[in-house]
Amino acid sequence: MTWFAAYLALGAVAGFFAGLLGVGGGAIMVPVLAMLFSAQGIPDEHLMHLALGTSMATIVFTSMASLRAHHRHGAVDWGIWRRITPGIVLGTFLGAQLASVLQTRPLAIFFAAFMSYVAVQMLRNVKPKPSRQLPGPLGMFLVGSGIGAISALAAIGGGSLSVPFMTWCNVKMHQAIGTSAAIGLPIALSGTAGYLVGGLSATTLPAMTLGYIHLPALAGCVMASMLVAPWGARVAHRLPVATLKKIFAFVILLLLAKMLVSLW
Repeated sequence: MTWFAAYLALGAVAGFFAGLLGVGGGAIMVPVLAMLFSAQGIPDEHLMHLALGTSMATIVFTSMASLRAHHRHGAVDWGIWRRITPGIVLGTFLGAQLASVLQTRPLAIFFAAFMSYVAVQMLRNVKPKPSRQLPGPLGMFLVGSGIGAISALAAIGGGSLSVPFMTWCNVKMHQAIGTSAAIGLPIALSGTAGYLVGGLSATTLPAMTLGYIHLPALAGCVMASMLVAPWGARVAHRLPVATLKKIFAFVILLLLAKMLVSLW
């Protein structure tokens, strides 16, 4: 029950910041889950795999709620979604399969490097300038594959990659954000399937896991984040979001450093 309470607290914090800042909770969830699993004595060889797989599974639930909200506001470009989703599905599944065969330390280094890049982009408030049009079918498939693979390795919904890509290709910002929310669902489903399948043959996994998905952690994080995220969204209208994003970026960097130190 103590650990489940910790999962609830983690889900509440991740959900609050996701609602407040519009950023995925994986940046907080993965490093904290890795530290919680380590404290429970789970073997080092599975720490990052379980943290990534469990975090990816939480996105299935949060992305459905986000997709519905953006669809109600007419912000999803389903034409873009249909063109990019085949690449997304393939790239995410293969990325999760690749993660399953990598060791914990290389996975941790990749995750830390990518999330550090995301944090620096948040600190600099970088926004790509529209300078081209969307590519053709092959280009969209390749872009989707790349976004999916990186999303699987970092356990994210892909927004930090798909939104800049679409705005660069002259898609209006509100449509880019809405379409990215819709893209998050196939990323989450395919990535979760990849981590589930990839972990079925793993040995010495703890009880109550399904592949590389830790079911108690998944339940606790999802329950709390779904309850708290709407509150974070309401609070966003009363607080200086730009300042909070910078604070959040520093928190990410500190968590990444703590995670890397604990793994070594």
